[in-house]
Amino acid sequence: MASFSKSSTTVLIVFLFTVFCTLHNFSVSSFEFEVGGTHGWVVPPANDSKIYNDWASENRFQVGDTVRFRYRKDSVMEVNETEYKRCNSSHPNFFSNNGNSVFRLNQPGPFYFISGVSGHCEKGQRMIVKVMSHEEESPSGDGGGKSSSGSHVAVSSLGVSALVFLQFVLSFVASNVI
Repeated sequence: MASFSKSSTTVLIVFLFTVFCTLHNFSVSSFEFEVGGTHGWVVPPANDSKIYNDWASENRFQVGDTVRFRYRKDSVMEVNETEYKRCNSSHPNFFSNNGNSVFRLNQPGPFYFISGVSGHCEKGQRMIVKVMSHEEESPSGDGGGKSSSGSHVAVSSLGVSALVFLQFVLSFVASNVI
């Protein structure tokens, strides 16, 4: 095998370090939130009609996250603010009634969800999800305190791959230089 000179080894290490630092910035993750937890998307009890908005306000939603609605003999709709306030389901942006609906939060800002079954929204089966912009994300990168009612569904960390690759190359270089 060909051996590397010390200068080419230094150049290679600097190059790989640069690649590693660059790839680390492209890490992507999303989070799936289970609306209603174990109870699912149901009409809330009369004494707890704000249960969904209370839950949503305790979570930090980011672009790319998803919300999963599980229900029986019901539906979920994403509507505009006016339709949300009026519990009007005549012009939804999104509609699903399959019992296991997933909605991707594809932009920052508010998303308004209501039940499509007559009378359910008026009884509190509605929710506002506020998706943070990138400027609002926590500086520590920890997701800002996502609750236990969510789960990681997709994590692709190129930074980890680069670290493994860097370790392999450094081992290779060290064995050929020494």
